[in-house]
Amino acid sequence: MEIDDSGRSYQRAYSRVQRRRHHAFIADAVERSGGRVLASTGGATAPLFLGIETADGERIGACAYVFLVNHRKIRNRPADEHRMQIRYGDVNSRSWRRQAHPVGFDPLGVDVTLVLGAHTDANLIIGLDPLAYDPLPLGISVEFKEAYIKQALAQGWHVWERDNITGLRRSTPRSALGVETVIAFDPDRLLDYVRFERDAQSLQLDPPLRFTAAEAAAKPGSPSGLHALEQEFSLPAADILDIIRERPRLGMAVRGGVAERHLHEVLERDRDVDEVELGQVEGPPDFIVRLTTGEEETVECKNASPKTYADGTPKVETQKTRASKGDPKSRLYDPSQFDVVAACMYGPLRRWEFRYKRSVDLTRDNTYPDRIAPIQRIGDGWSTSLRDAVTAPPGNAEQ
Repeated sequence: MEIDDSGRSYQRAYSRVQRRRHHAFIADAVERSGGRVLASTGGATAPLFLGIETADGERIGACAYVFLVNHRKIRNRPADEHRMQIRYGDVNSRSWRRQAHPVGFDPLGVDVTLVLGAHTDANLIIGLDPLAYDPLPLGISVEFKEAYIKQALAQGWHVWERDNITGLRRSTPRSALGVETVIAFDPDRLLDYVRFERDAQSLQLDPPLRFTAAEAAAKPGSPSGLHALEQEFSLPAADILDIIRERPRLGMAVRGGVAERHLHEVLERDRDVDEVELGQVEGPPDFIVRLTTGEEETVECKNASPKTYADGTPKVETQKTRASKGDPKSRLYDPSQFDVVAACMYGPLRRWEFRYKRSVDLTRDNTYPDRIAPIQRIGDGWSTSLRDAVTAPPGNAEQ
């Protein structure tokens, strides 16, 4: 990708991609959703760039990576499986797959980047998180069940989580939590999706917050921009802007800032807490809390996943966003880095509540037993208050 003197990026272009039908499907969806296509790069090159004018005169630039989605019977694969094929060029060439295929983003935030699946047979569009698919993993397929397609056809907009595990091509999950948010929607909702993606992308929402924001956007004509985020996060716009301003790393601040703000308020209302102080250094802990008993506890805030285990038990990711180069162990937390983890339960419960557990009682990693495992079950060993967590009997780790 190249960046000119203005800071604007230019994505890698792919020629002779034979996307005429699928690019036309997306362009037609602009019209069906109430917009007008002012300019299009057509069906022979990718990504598809569209200049769009909405019904109220707003102009939007969309950089769309559009891929084929179909439902074909494949030997030894589930009969109800639909597949989105992430392919450009000669994906059978090992050297081609190993080349850099970055997703193009506009650093000025004017144009919106989309990763879409054109399911022309079902008359649906599938939306993936562009941040999770950068760089493009050319040569893979993204599978999902027919039940999700049926729900999208019935409702016009359906959101679900898809497991994002490691494989032969990747040694780590595509997202830190090991899941990603997928949205299937009617072409009539394309402009609603573009507005949703613009908000989610500018705030770099992690999968749990992206999931809840996508559910909030399910109703046609849902407000976008800061007004929608104020409703979603239960915070006024000024507080959201303060969260972004107060933290040096914008992406990290926005992804975790909303949960941190709610935790701050919960701790300040807690009768067992005497003083709450924000962590002032990069990395854990998020809070330094002094209890009325005189004890000082450091607290790290994490978002629980909207998707639970099969038995209904919630889960939370407890690892860093990335590891140091050549040191996979550095992505895992040492229990000494904070005293207590506070899991924000908005994802699974749709309530701004928290569950607490001491770091020494968190499940350890199988490979590195001196480090905390990246995913934790939020079971009976978790407490509903900070005081109960720090006074719980020792050795209370989940099995």
